[in-house]
Amino acid sequence: MPSRETLRLHAGLVDDMARMLDIDLQETAIEGRISIDQISDAVVRCADCPNPKHCQHLLQNADALDRAPEYCRNQDLLHKLRR
Repeated sequence: MPSRETLRLHAGLVDDMARMLDIDLQETAIEGRISIDQISDAVVRCADCPNPKHCQHLLQNADALDRAPEYCRNQDLLHKLRR
């Protein structure tokens, strides 16, 4: 099980990646398009990523993204939510 610090880091990365894709996870959950369990699963998938620094760098240097990077373990979920 990832540490609390690791989960916090990846929760932030999931939220930031969603925001870069113009997805508000809170609003999406309120609308019923995603469950809290699905968001938690996305954080755990992200925590399995071997190189979160690459994602951090991408997020810090972009104003917006058209799509999640190919290596993103949540790419399918994020693209589904964007529609």
